Amino acid sequence: MLKKFLFVDLDDSLFQTPGKCSPGEELQPAAYLKDGSACSYTTRRQRTLIDFAGREMTLIPATARNHNAFSRVTLPFTSHAILDYGGVVLAPDGSLDPLWHETMERDMALALPGLEDILARIDAYAQARGFAGRSRLIEDFGLPFYVVIKDGDWQNGSLAQIEAQCVAPWIAAAGVDFFIHRNGNNLAVLPKSLNKDRAVAYLCERLRAIHGEILTFGLGDSISDARFMAACDYAIIPRSTQLAARTLEGL
Repeated sequence: MLKKFLFVDLDDSLFQTPGKCSPGEELQPAAYLKDGSACSYTTRRQRTLIDFAGREMTLIPATARNHNAFSRVTLPFTSHAILDYGGVVLAPDGSLDPLWHETMERDMALALPGLEDILARIDAYAQARGFAGRSRLIEDFGLPFYVVIKDGDWQNGSLAQIEAQCVAPWIAAAGVDFFIHRNGNNLAVLPKSLNKDRAVAYLCERLRAIHGEILTFGLGDSISDARFMAACDYAIIPRSTQLAARTLEGL
């Protein structure tokens, strides 16, 4: 029998905030804030999926969460983990994969000037228009990875304006090798060298060296997850998600 591995996104795939759950759901905490309060929960269906998959597959998180945020997830992961949109690969014992870290050191050094440039541009644009949110450069294990800006009241269209009038024109400029990830109240700007599918491909190669031929599955909710899911043998998409709306719903 082939060893089976499920590469799985976390937020809005295996758990979500209470506001995204249907009324009457039987919720259990799955992730916590720094102050120890629960912030994300699993539904009964999600817990059933985790139990089912755990009996047949090895679950490997593939998440945008950094190491600190991932450490506050309480689901029973026992193998590798992919963090920071693919910028970090952890071994089963929680240690940093040194080969992947060396690769990211080189790539993020090249990306840093662009990240610092768009960080300043977003803040200047937001300040000029009275937008309260500020962008942040997300770093982990000593490396810069991507810029994110959040809008607590994202329905007012502020993020859409920042994306269309500030970030998109900058990316369209010659020689700017970045892309936009937008989902809910998050707008992220990432270097193209930073992506989950690249880390998944690296880890699959490592796993094949150990186990021989393997069978892989990918599970995710957002359009940005589609690439790492497409790199797997099979894809699993939760209903009522960004990716489901783009690929399955309304057919």
